[in-house]
Amino acid sequence: MNRRRFAGTLAGTVAGLMLPNVAWRPWRGTSATLDGARLNRQLKELSVFGANPHGGVSRTAFSDADRAGRAWVMERMRAAGLDVSVDLAGNIFGRRSGTDARLKPIVFGSHIDSVPDGGNYDGTVGVLASVEVAQSFAEQRVRTRHALEVVVWMNEEGGLYGSRAVGGQLTEADLANVAWSGKTIRDGIAFLGGTPERVRDVRRQPGSIAAYLELHIEQSGTLERDAINIGIVEGIVGIRQWNVLVTGMQNHAGTTPMDQRRDALLAAARFADMVNRVVRAEPGRQVGTVGRMQAFPGAPNVIAGRVETTLELRDLDAAKTKRLFDAISAETLRIGEQTGTTFEFAPRHESDPAPSDPRVREIIADASRELNYSARAMPSGAGHDAQSMAVLGPMGMIFIPSIGGISHSPKEFSTEEDIVRGARVLMGAVLRADTATLDG
Repeated sequence: MNRRRFAGTLAGTVAGLMLPNVAWRPWRGTSATLDGARLNRQLKELSVFGANPHGGVSRTAFSDADRAGRAWVMERMRAAGLDVSVDLAGNIFGRRSGTDARLKPIVFGSHIDSVPDGGNYDGTVGVLASVEVAQSFAEQRVRTRHALEVVVWMNEEGGLYGSRAVGGQLTEADLANVAWSGKTIRDGIAFLGGTPERVRDVRRQPGSIAAYLELHIEQSGTLERDAINIGIVEGIVGIRQWNVLVTGMQNHAGTTPMDQRRDALLAAARFADMVNRVVRAEPGRQVGTVGRMQAFPGAPNVIAGRVETTLELRDLDAAKTKRLFDAISAETLRIGEQTGTTFEFAPRHESDPAPSDPRVREIIADASRELNYSARAMPSGAGHDAQSMAVLGPMGMIFIPSIGGISHSPKEFSTEEDIVRGARVLMGAVLRADTATLDG
């Protein structure tokens, strides 16, 4: 395996606009075409479910819009010749048998649930491109050795709940969490046709799939900025989050001299600035965020005695994340000494980095080169269902450009041409995975 080819751009510039329905020659002689016009039309049709006045969607997990959108997608999956079922966790699977029943399935898909006031492309591009690949295979009688499973994951945006159930990472405590719809995860699974009492029965064993592939919008501006068609994901960053409690002394704002204050809000403000400084001081792609801050009692004429805030660190290297946290913790001791306050860190979420499989990256690169698409290796700074699937078998992700780097917003947008390019690369990657020995 020559990994050096992933260090930079993997192919040349686009040789010309690749329009829908232009035939191309996949690996080892199988011919297939993709109906890009149909794919983009179906993306618009799905956007009706949960459409909001701002041009995006509020199709949060376990909402009526989510359930209606899922029913619509299942009809598209059946039209694509897939055998459709809902598992005990509420995930949708569309299966197409392969010619060799001894082989493990190739799984590919994404999710259709959104954040509140979200966009029309996050997750849905990957789902409908996967359905289009399956439909194109059915229409053109393309047979694969492996069974194919197109998946629509349950509640990705709320915390990868559906894929974590299949990956064996969902806990009993998770079922009591409350989704944006107001339902608990337990009630939401039942709402979608699952069986929460048996949700752990959907767990698959490591090595039970031949490969997992996911097409997704980049959700950042790198590909558009550098005019690159395809991102080949090196891995999905690990995420560590903490609730941070800053404690000072609540006191009167008018009668307490400045040099006698123990201002928790002042300490929290210095904390936020310090996190930015520490994370930026080390070379790399790591990011750190203080995303929430609330002062108590929160009155204009009262010095804050307590502040509740958060810390989040993300990177592909778990050791680097720990090193950054240790540096931040040491700095908070100095801030506490200077301000007469104390800091307490309580872990709230942790997910390990999930590197993609080098063989799957090579497959995606080959598919991109075949189509004369430019490509680049890059990390994913956002979490995806693919990280849950990485524990089951070889995993790879394909990114397409997000215009302006905007996501989780009604302004989220990817061009029709980029969507078709991504779907073609997905098709090529599935065909290559089918003839590879990833599950040997």
